[in-house]
Amino acid sequence: MYMENSNSKPFQEELKVISSRLKELRKAKGYSNYEHIAFDLEMSRSAYWRLETGVNFELKTLIKICRLLDISLEDFFKGIDIPKSKV
Repeated sequence: MYMENSNSKPFQEELKVISSRLKELRKAKGYSNYEHIAFDLEMSRSAYWRLETGVNFELKTLIKICRLLDISLEDFFKGIDIPKSKV
């Protein structure tokens, strides 16, 4: 799992949106609690819980989640808008 650093602070809003989407899709697929999906993903409960609380994580973890939930990356990111940089 990728550890957060000070460079990730500008992305907190986007990470929260992604974590909310993850929780929404988990529930839509019938995982009423995060412990069950953590088990199916072969992750610790605490590691999965961090994903749903906005921790930055690796793309391979997202791919594994999408495969388990039987959704595409496109479907995962549907409706998530990332603001354009002001720089």
